[in-house]
Amino acid sequence: MDSQVAVGLTTQETQSILAESEVIGGQRIPWGSNNTFLVHLDAGEGRHVRAVYKPGAGEQPLHDFPWQTLYKREYAAYLLAEALGWPRIPMTVIRDGPAGVGSMQLYVECDPNVTYFDLVSDRLDILAAFATFDILTNNADRKAGHCLLDGGNTIWSIDHGLTFHADFKVRTVMLEFWGQPIPEVHLEDIKGVRDQLATNGELTANLRELLTDIEFDALRQRVDEVLATPVIPQLNPGHNVPWPLV
Repeated sequence: MDSQVAVGLTTQETQSILAESEVIGGQRIPWGSNNTFLVHLDAGEGRHVRAVYKPGAGEQPLHDFPWQTLYKREYAAYLLAEALGWPRIPMTVIRDGPAGVGSMQLYVECDPNVTYFDLVSDRLDILAAFATFDILTNNADRKAGHCLLDGGNTIWSIDHGLTFHADFKVRTVMLEFWGQPIPEVHLEDIKGVRDQLATNGELTANLRELLTDIEFDALRQRVDEVLATPVIPQLNPGHNVPWPLV
């Protein structure tokens, strides 16, 4: 799948800017419990690229996720999505920044008032991939505002810090997909990822750097379970829906 690229730049140039360019400005994004920043990266010739920077040191301690690991999970989700070919996650890297090491993700230009609730009625085919991905990654925080529609009518998936826990943690607003079969086309992609995770190739090596052994083994187990029973689980609205919804 092609990664999103900054306007006028190639994929390689965009990745290089995200990973290496100087942060020349920005501001803290006021909503959310963790310190997250919308920053400007020097793209040369007076240009800049906007990105979302989430430093590990800015994460609030949680009782169930180890501190300063959420930025690693953001990157792990991006790598898994790239391997699957879905869903669309903005290009993401891990790098040092003004507040220390963290994730740096290309900013998506979008209308923040358009969320999952506005998209689900006529984009079920695309959003089914999001729902399946959330089961594979064990996403504990799929809010409606984590689905973004850009100016080119592409839906992007963001905010994957609460993922890859070894215990079942899924919380999602995507109730429409509960109990629904996973499309065959997605199962073929999952089989390909299962084969990659069974080897010591690049995907396995990268994910093992980002996750604990227990978390990596749990990911492989979820992949196997999805292929054995290709249905989105029927979850409990009292326990498996995040708050706030958006």
